[in-house]
Amino acid sequence: MLIFGIETSCDETACAIVKDGREVISNVVASQIKTHQAFGGVVPEVAAREHLSAINVVIEETFAQSGIKPQEIDAFASTAGPGLVGCLLVGLNAAKTMSLVYDKPYIPVNHLNAHVCANFIDTELKPPFTCLLVSGGHTQVINVSDYGESSIEASTIDDATGEVYDKVARLLGLPYPGGIQLDKLAQSGNGHAFKLPEARVGDDEFSFSGLKTAVLRLVQGFKGTEIPINDVCASFQETITSTLINKTVKIAKKNGSKTVVLAGGVAANSRLREKLFELEKPECGGFSVFAPKMKYCTDNAAMVASAAYFNPMKVENPLELEVFSRG
Repeated sequence: MLIFGIETSCDETACAIVKDGREVISNVVASQIKTHQAFGGVVPEVAAREHLSAINVVIEETFAQSGIKPQEIDAFASTAGPGLVGCLLVGLNAAKTMSLVYDKPYIPVNHLNAHVCANFIDTELKPPFTCLLVSGGHTQVINVSDYGESSIEASTIDDATGEVYDKVARLLGLPYPGGIQLDKLAQSGNGHAFKLPEARVGDDEFSFSGLKTAVLRLVQGFKGTEIPINDVCASFQETITSTLINKTVKIAKKNGSKTVVLAGGVAANSRLREKLFELEKPECGGFSVFAPKMKYCTDNAAMVASAAYFNPMKVENPLELEVFSRG
């Protein structure tokens, strides 16, 4: 089954063709990072206009790279939400239009489910498994019991992981996108240089607002002297990744899960990936571990097409569906 996926939830205009949810035939992404660097973050109205300018070009390039004709596609899919409404509408309308023109089904996809399904690409991963989903807007531990069947076991009560990364990067004066820059600096720092607090919350909760405040006070404490920025970044990263991994392992063990999966934009973080794959060691639990290839961690359409195959949104009339901003 060939599915044409479109992703326009934020600042990437992406299209892909995926076979049977696992084999990527073509995958094209037009990034808007340079556009939004001038603003220090994503401006929704600007992002929507950029999508409008790029969508037809990206669609054409996706078909050109694949050698597949639109008539050969079995279904068209797009992210329906959560995301920026103006941006989502560009992809949704493009996918709906193609489904009508070529008389093929339209399949709406939840953006968060798509990130989870990125792990099905080029792998033989099958449910059940425990998934740590970390992105700019979400931090969740999800119990995936079957294709299309899942439950949230833990979630953040304040800042999401990617959000706190960007906020800490901003207070350290790092350029946008800050999370990536922070990760790079942390790799040459001492993760144990500064003791930072982990929030005392329930087993089904994450909280990072206190950690963010602790880093702010740490930086303010240098009072004009040079900040050991690499060590600050590394200490912050060591603390937050330990919180994420420890809680995920605890939930996986509670559910009797033998497989742990990473998903979301922050799945590209070097230290988080390193700690995750350490879980394969017998002394660390002996889990079977999966994480998407780096190019499928951030927003892309291959994961959308995979989700359309494995985990489509259950709606009565897909063509009448509108976008939604929150998950």
